Amino acid sequence: MDILVCIKQVPGTTRVEIDEKTGVLKRSGVDSKMNPYDLYALETGLRIKAKMKGKISVISMGPPQAVEVIKEAYCMGVDEGVLLSDKRFAGADTLSTAYAISQGIKKMGKFDLIICGKQTTDGDTAQVGPEVAESLDIPNAANVRKITEIDDNSITVEMDMGEVVQISKIEFPCLITVDKDIFQPRLPSYRKKIATRNKEVKLYSLKDFEDKDEKKYGLSGSPTQVERIFPPAVNTNKEIWKGSDLELSDRLYKELKKLKFV
Repeated sequence: MDILVCIKQVPGTTRVEIDEKTGVLKRSGVDSKMNPYDLYALETGLRIKAKMKGKISVISMGPPQAVEVIKEAYCMGVDEGVLLSDKRFAGADTLSTAYAISQGIKKMGKFDLIICGKQTTDGDTAQVGPEVAESLDIPNAANVRKITEIDDNSITVEMDMGEVVQISKIEFPCLITVDKDIFQPRLPSYRKKIATRNKEVKLYSLKDFEDKDEKKYGLSGSPTQVERIFPPAVNTNKEIWKGSDLELSDRLYKELKKLKFV
């Protein structure tokens, strides 16, 4: 079985600068980490590989520094990794991002199962996974909380739909997005880190895609544009109150009422 997991490098801090002209995050030079939801997707893929045998690959899109999350995936047992990196991909919305990833997947080859994390911590849209499936014209299942059965031809999953749980059997090839806690992610292996330290990470740019129309990527290919974005205000004001339990509880109540919390 050929399995592909989509992963992303996200900021590891809330102190991220924003490009005032384009309204996108400045990712270069920022402390980064693998998107937490993608760890669950990776663990899911690795467990399926152990059961069904075959190969597991990862694909990511971002600046050159994003190779680090692919190297981290190697430390967990991934066989192959591809990074989509091109300045023309910058500023992409979910639709443009999904289309670029789908083009990268087509370049990599055919896969039985594509797995994505439910969402990313820097976007929280939960749209890219299903949009990749639409671009590839394959079925997909979102919010997967459990895999109940899998064989050479299909996968049966439970999807958390809010008020109901939906069970679906989907034939391969297909894409699923998994929720957190589907499995407990493993830690990177130091032995695998040493063994894979020189392992190649393939780099794809726009010239490697079948569709080279620049108008479909990055800001140019994004039908949604950010009107205004800004970091949250930081409030460091503090007060120290002294008094008896009764005095402090009464003062706290009056303060909460003043702020209209009660």
